[in-house]
Amino acid sequence: MRQNPARRTALLDAAIEVLARDGARGLTLRAIDAEAEVPTGTASNYFRNRDDLLRQVMRRTRERLAPDPAVVAEAMRGPRSEELVTELMRQLVARMRADRSSNLAMLELRLAATRRPQLGEELGGFLDTEHTELIDFHLDAGLPGDRVGVALLYFAMSGLLVDDLTVPGIPARYPIDELIATLVHRVLTDPR
Repeated sequence: MRQNPARRTALLDAAIEVLARDGARGLTLRAIDAEAEVPTGTASNYFRNRDDLLRQVMRRTRERLAPDPAVVAEAMRGPRSEELVTELMRQLVARMRADRSSNLAMLELRLAATRRPQLGEELGGFLDTEHTELIDFHLDAGLPGDRVGVALLYFAMSGLLVDDLTVPGIPARYPIDELIATLVHRVLTDPR
């Protein structure tokens, strides 16, 4: 297999676009080649099989969706408060909206994982690690909330993001900034 990292990244980015647009059934090596505008057969030099492709797409979506450390560092300069958590959640929504394709691709991967046990195990481990890292970051940074409350916050935000990315606009009576502020307040101030 060829080892051109820039080409591999371009193919993975193309795969994310295909997966987001056409779903798992539309994700073929030929479709990736077409999306990446490379000669037919190029993608087959980079991915051993479909499971290898899906695993690499999973990793690439995580890279693309990771927050900019400088933006996080700047936000973390403020007091550790409910307002800071609200701002971090708003930044999360903005980041997810900015890369809608990666989010839709991840949703497609979740669906594919329900039908492919090995991929399901890997995706489950991937998501568990991601959630654990987010929760640990929150707690280690001294932000308000306990482990269960922070987990609830992130799981609720995941559902909010799915609706925001897949439903043509959240109804006007539920402005997302207000939903986030209310969610953060209710979750972090109810220690049950």
